[in-house]
Amino acid sequence: MKRRNFLQVLAIGAAAAGPSLLISNSVRAQQERAAEKAAQKTFSADVVIAGGGIGGCAAALSALRKNLRVIMTEETDWIGGQITQQGVPPDEHRWIESLGCTRAYREFRTAIRDYYRQYYPLTETARNRSNLNPGDGGVSKLCHEPRVALAVLQNFFAPFLSTRQLVLLLEHKAFAAEVTGDKVRALQVRSLRSGNEISLEAPYYIDATELGDLLPLTKTEFVTGAESQKQTGELHAPEKSAPENQQSFTVCFAMDHVSGEDHTIEKPSEYDFWKDFAPKLHPAWPGKLLSLTYSNPQNLEPRTMGFDPEHESSGNLWTYRRLANKSNFRPGTYRGDISLVNWPQNDYLPGPLIGVSEAEAAKHIQRAKQLSLSLFYWLQTEVPRADGKQGYPGLRLRGDILGSEDGLAKYPYIREARRIKAVFTVLEQHIGSGARAKFTGKNEKKVLAENFPDSVGIGSYNIDLHPSTGGDNYIDVPSLPFQIPLGALLPQRMENLIPASKNIGTTHITNGCYRLHPVEWNIGESAGLLIAYALQKKIPPRAVRENKTRLAEFQNEIRAQGVETDWPKGQF
Repeated sequence: MKRRNFLQVLAIGAAAAGPSLLISNSVRAQQERAAEKAAQKTFSADVVIAGGGIGGCAAALSALRKNLRVIMTEETDWIGGQITQQGVPPDEHRWIESLGCTRAYREFRTAIRDYYRQYYPLTETARNRSNLNPGDGGVSKLCHEPRVALAVLQNFFAPFLSTRQLVLLLEHKAFAAEVTGDKVRALQVRSLRSGNEISLEAPYYIDATELGDLLPLTKTEFVTGAESQKQTGELHAPEKSAPENQQSFTVCFAMDHVSGEDHTIEKPSEYDFWKDFAPKLHPAWPGKLLSLTYSNPQNLEPRTMGFDPEHESSGNLWTYRRLANKSNFRPGTYRGDISLVNWPQNDYLPGPLIGVSEAEAAKHIQRAKQLSLSLFYWLQTEVPRADGKQGYPGLRLRGDILGSEDGLAKYPYIREARRIKAVFTVLEQHIGSGARAKFTGKNEKKVLAENFPDSVGIGSYNIDLHPSTGGDNYIDVPSLPFQIPLGALLPQRMENLIPASKNIGTTHITNGCYRLHPVEWNIGESAGLLIAYALQKKIPPRAVRENKTRLAEFQNEIRAQGVETDWPKGQF
């Protein structure tokens, strides 16, 4: 096949359909592979990024700003991952307004606020608030509608799309890879609309998918689920390893409330099941899942929250992840507040999405949707009210806020993915307060997280594991402000594949604090900068870490790009 250059390929239009590609050492298979490739369109770039979530977008932006040519694929029709297609406003640490994230992530947060000020009818009080929080949700200092984050990201990418420095393949999913030895040679993706197939070629590949999809496709070594204490020495690891024991995922939904109206949906087909479903967890869950009483994540004691979409009150689930507080906008803008439901009550426990067949995973996603619809129906019809009545029929599903027809998020909110077997793996004793104190023998109030000489970023969040498919209740324990080691972004064997999401070298335990929005952004941004540096110096990424001079030079470069690699000394 005559090799087309990048711009020639882009002028081709829709790719022709081709059969699945299989890797084989036999002569016949090689001949078939050559014939298939000849019939298949091939795109090439400096880096191919699979997954347009937060990590993928950050990786793409950092690579583009270093003048690399980028191809990014995304399974849905929205980029942005957990902050857009999954509907979840950012989970961030308490210092986020002043430090503890990259400059690019801060620009993203500022752009969201500026978008509201430019296009939304805010009250003067809200408009003049420097740290505007459109939803005033309790979980975050910046609760906002997913579409606003989507618009901001699209604005960031617009000039690169216009100049064809970036090719964005929405609704495309990787299904095969060509691998020679320790290198990925090509990635095959399929349009989920047309079925057409495209081969993507580049010196480097980034896996920014939500579940670490490229790892099995490229035969990159990975782990899933919970490691044992014998394997990791972690304080909260189980006695035995359990690859199938993974954090629950959630299909989120948005809703508002119009008092005096009845928007009750048809009773979901699995409602009777979910209404009576009582999680079998250890330590025990306090009762049924569809209840205002659940396990307090910190001490696992029963905690009862309130729910009232009509009145502000403390402990009100309505305001927990509220996306739009109508009082921040001119009267009449919203008929009611808009709240995002990502609660303990719609965490899906019956099975994982990794380590099962595609059919089984699809079944779990459909059942998770039924759980969320059942929770919504329960809120409309049966949730206890302060006035002694039951249900709020004025609740409305707001699929338009999430860009969906069924009222639910486009994609499940994923907390745990496949994780690479990394050059360096972050353990609980590196960053967990209690485990760190025990490991070092220091007072827990004075202990600091492990200092990683190869740091490429920082983050902070509790080790926050939701109830799992293996029957664990919450594992929610304090952690220390931590660094992101470069070694956790390097597979032990593969030379040109870099993770950029929840698939880095963490454990089941430490993933609980490395999975949040600003950390994923930092991971993706550093991955893109790492590849740019490797291409510039003509060295493999692993060589950056192995040479102290190169490592120092690379760290200086990423700091110049606004990546913080150390927490301020003496502050913690």
